[in-house]
Amino acid sequence: QVQLVESGGGLVQAGGSLRLSCAASGRTFSSYAMGWFRQAPGKEREFVAAISRSGGSTFYADSVKGRFTISRDNAKNTVYLQMNSAKPEDTAVYYCAASQPTIGEFTTTPSSYRYWGQGTQVTVSS
Repeated sequence: QVQLVESGGGLVQAGGSLRLSCAASGRTFSSYAMGWFRQAPGKEREFVAAISRSGGSTFYADSVKGRFTISRDNAKNTVYLQMNSAKPEDTAVYYCAASQPTIGEFTTTPSSYRYWGQGTQVTVSS
C-alpha cells in the first residue's frame, strides 16, 4: 500500500509560481507511475500531468503544457509539480496519485490510479 501526502499549495498571484510536492510512503515508490490531477468547485476531476516510473517520460494536459513541469525523485519517494505562469483558471484542489499501468508508461484516466493523496488547495488570484 502507498500513502501519499501533498504539500506546497497556497495563494499565488497570476503569473506567479508554486511548487507542489507529494511524498509517498513505502519502499515501492519507483514501481508506480505518478500523476497530478485537479478539481475545481463544481467541476470534474481532471488530469494535469503524469510521469513514468523512471521519470524518463512525462505527459501534460494541453491546458498546462509549457507552464507546468512534473518531476520525481525516487530516492526521496517524492513527485513534484512546478507551476509557472499561473492563471486564475488553475485554481483547484490538486491531487497526486499512483498507478501501475499495464499498458504504456502512464495513464491519464483517474480510475486507473489506485492510490490518492488528500489534496492541496491552489488559489491563483487575478
